[in-house]
Amino acid sequence: MVPFLRILGIETSCDETAAAVVERDAEGHSRILSDVVLSQLDEHSAYGGVVPEIAARAHVEALDELIEEALKRANVSLADVDAIAATSGPGLIGGLLVGLMTGKAIARAAGKPLYAVNHLEGHALTARLTDGLSFPYLMLLVSGGHTQLILVRGVGYYERWGTTIDDALGEAFDKTAKLLGLPYPGGPAVERMARDGNADRFDFPRPLVGEARLDFSFSGLKTAVRQAAQEIAPLSDQDVADICASFQRAISRTLKDRIGRGLQRFKAEFPVNQEKPALVVAGGVAANLELRATLQGLCDKNGFRFIAPPLSLCTDNAVMIAWAGLERMATGAVPDALDVQPRSRWPLDANAERLIGFGKRGAKA
Repeated sequence: MVPFLRILGIETSCDETAAAVVERDAEGHSRILSDVVLSQLDEHSAYGGVVPEIAARAHVEALDELIEEALKRANVSLADVDAIAATSGPGLIGGLLVGLMTGKAIARAAGKPLYAVNHLEGHALTARLTDGLSFPYLMLLVSGGHTQLILVRGVGYYERWGTTIDDALGEAFDKTAKLLGLPYPGGPAVERMARDGNADRFDFPRPLVGEARLDFSFSGLKTAVRQAAQEIAPLSDQDVADICASFQRAISRTLKDRIGRGLQRFKAEFPVNQEKPALVVAGGVAANLELRATLQGLCDKNGFRFIAPPLSLCTDNAVMIAWAGLERMATGAVPDALDVQPRSRWPLDANAERLIGFGKRGAKA
């Protein structure tokens, strides 16, 4: 039987500095003892996006205090935790270095094992923490850096069914917002404007709709938005609202097609399942209410559970890193050596075909 475990998690992959303490009992039930997140939104908003050097410096300045606060809120000391889990990739290399080096130092000083966690695995396993979900299930990860449809078979066993061949969905939202003069972060700004817009005014393209492959593409849609905005410039507030609403609808229809095909594939590959099959959505874009409604309706139509963890656990956080470490510990996985290195690109499915589309290095991890 797996023993009771407690772990300290550290997350610094992008523009949130986070620390958390999480427990897992012998039956696999979880308890979040503390969850501390410091956003860097104010530091980056003036630049319309994340500046890697500023992010890394902010992590250095804040991380030690956040770890102390996480332990204090959990009412534990380092002696009371069984291991340290720190994000090791993918992400901004400067931030990853800060968090992983801190995790190494704590592990060495306190004599604790270290687990270098894949940030995407944290997202992939969060639904098991919040909903006790059993394997296998599908995960749609939609964030500023990733858009992927992943089959989650088990801890450490993932199959990438679809990925973006150019921009991630969150990136498309941010770039569209910047084009329209809306504030950063772009996703919430576009969603707010779309509420007062006419989604029928612009017939934007829906990339890859109808294709058997399960990949995504948003670059052409972004270009169509720019062209539409240029044709009617200068833009009124209503013009911006209509563009946002039409853009959001195109995204919604695209996801309906892409994910719908993924659900059908899942049912074909797993025709007999003791539980109702599930689609999990994670990442900051999962907060968009129209997209959530689209995915909920799609799941209802196809007989799937739709699981969206609380927003605080969809965006970057240390709880998911701690939980991924606990899941690995429960499988008996060997801890990482203290010379483990951070990885700016680290696909969950190392065997997935590399798609050409994002620069010379292929699609994003």
